[in-house]
Amino acid sequence: MRVVVQRVTQASVSVDSEIIGQISKGLLVLVGIENADTEEDSEWLSKKICHLRIFDDEEGVMNKSLLEVDGNILVISQFTLHAKTKKGNRPSYITAAKPDISVPLYENFVARLEKESGKKVETGKFGAEMQVSLVNDGPVTIVMDTKNKE
Repeated sequence: MRVVVQRVTQASVSVDSEIIGQISKGLLVLVGIENADTEEDSEWLSKKICHLRIFDDEEGVMNKSLLEVDGNILVISQFTLHAKTKKGNRPSYITAAKPDISVPLYENFVARLEKESGKKVETGKFGAEMQVSLVNDGPVTIVMDTKNKE
């Protein structure tokens, strides 16, 4: 699983001009699922995301986690995170998982984030054409991949 985590002051997702998910202070998480991903990847990422110390403490140092600042989470599925651009100019998405694999893992990931954070996680609509709006705070943007745990 590959994610792009953005610290935001607000974020929302719309489908057909209707807002279907929105948060105030917290994290916007774009998630791409590939064929080799498992529930173990989902578990590792959900724990890591909720405990990342990327929110400012009283001295302005990134030293607090989402849990410590009572932040919210908005998760958006994004298969394009697994784009391969080695050949030509048209990206290949061959490693991105098909819905029979990705939908259950996406749902598992959201459920694990809810359990870890103790809050309802807002989401987009899997497979839909979505418009995402956000105000990136910092900006703070972190990329994580369960196949390369740096």
